[in-house]
Formats: sequence, structure tokens, C-alpha cells
Amino acid sequence: QVQLVESGGGLVQAGGSLRLSCAASGRTFSTYIMGWYRQAPGKERVRLATINWSGSRTYYADSVKGRFTIARDNAKNTVYLQMSGLTVEDTGIYYCAAQRSLFTTEYDYCGQGTQVTVSS
Repeated sequence: QVQLVESGGGLVQAGGSLRLSCAASGRTFSTYIMGWYRQAPGKERVRLATINWSGSRTYYADSVKGRFTIARDNAKNTVYLQMSGLTVEDTGIYYCAAQRSLFTTEYDYCGQGTQVTVSS
């Protein structure tokens, strides 16, 4: 069992930056691939980035490539999403998830989400 709690969301102006954190409980955190997802109002949840166990491999959606960076600290059971160059299209609820594949959108566990609002 893995419990995930996101934090770091808020209101930011376009062009600004935010860092999201996701704290995980459970001894198996380091065995999971971790991902960040976003659900914009009225839209489906989409995968933004994933990172493997050691942090040596990552995946990014084209929409965030070059602007967002995913990282993890297994000693702290935490995964991060550093976001820069934010646009109003980045507004949504951000979720972290524990999954078994770098390239899938299926996950075993997901947090409750943190709201990010980008103003123009």
C-alpha cells in the first residue's frame, strides 16, 4: 500500500514557476515508477511526466518538455515536479501516481491532487 499526498500548488502568474511535491508513505516507494498527471477543467487526466526507480530515466509529454522537470528523492519518499514557463493552459489539478511502467497511463495509486491556477 502506498499513500500519496501532493503539495505546492497555488496561484501563479503566467511565466512563473512552481515546485510540486508528493510525499509517499510505505516501504515500497523506491520500487515504483512515479508519475505526475494533470486534469484541466472539463478535460481528461493526462500524463505529464514519469520517472523510474533510480531517477535515471524520465518521460515527458510534449506539452511540458523543456519546461517541467520531474525528480525523486527515495531517501525522503518524495517526488517533485519543477514547473517553469507556466501558461494558463497549465491550470488544473495535479496528481502524483505510483505505477509500474514508465510509458503507461495506468497506475496503482494516486494522490488527492493539488490545484494549480495560472493567471494571465
